[in-house]
Amino acid sequence: MGGGFFQVERSDGTEAYTRDGAFKIGPDGQITTADALPLAAGLQIDPEVTNVFVSTTGEVSIETAAGTQIIGQLELVRFPNPSGLKSLGGNLYIQTEASGAPEIGAPGENGFGVLQQGYLEMSNVNVVEEMVNMIIAQRAYEVNSKSIQTSDDMLSRVNQLKR
Repeated sequence: MGGGFFQVERSDGTEAYTRDGAFKIGPDGQITTADALPLAAGLQIDPEVTNVFVSTTGEVSIETAAGTQIIGQLELVRFPNPSGLKSLGGNLYIQTEASGAPEIGAPGENGFGVLQQGYLEMSNVNVVEEMVNMIIAQRAYEVNSKSIQTSDDMLSRVNQLKR
């Protein structure tokens, strides 16, 4: 919730950024995206772990038979101009000259967003506003269609008068 991207490592070793926080534990114990790209934080989770918890500040804790322990910290990355990032598709972005240099920080500090485990990011679309815009566009289309039809009828009558 708020500003920031997760940093992931692509298969060619370069860095990419995503807001998709639906992470999984890969076969080698690394925390990965749904597309099996590992988080740059490089956290390893043992198979004996029964639960994984992520705090709003990014602390990753695990629960085992021996108890609960903190194993690491997730970090977020932000850019001076996030709209300047280049989209690669699949919820992945890369840095460009227009986006500016990345700034890395802990969630909840210095204006970075916070993490919420088990939640999806809310859409930035206002449904009511978009429905109103769609109705306005539909009405405009109907008016244009009627004007073309009326113009066609008028030209047809002019042609008939000439004969």
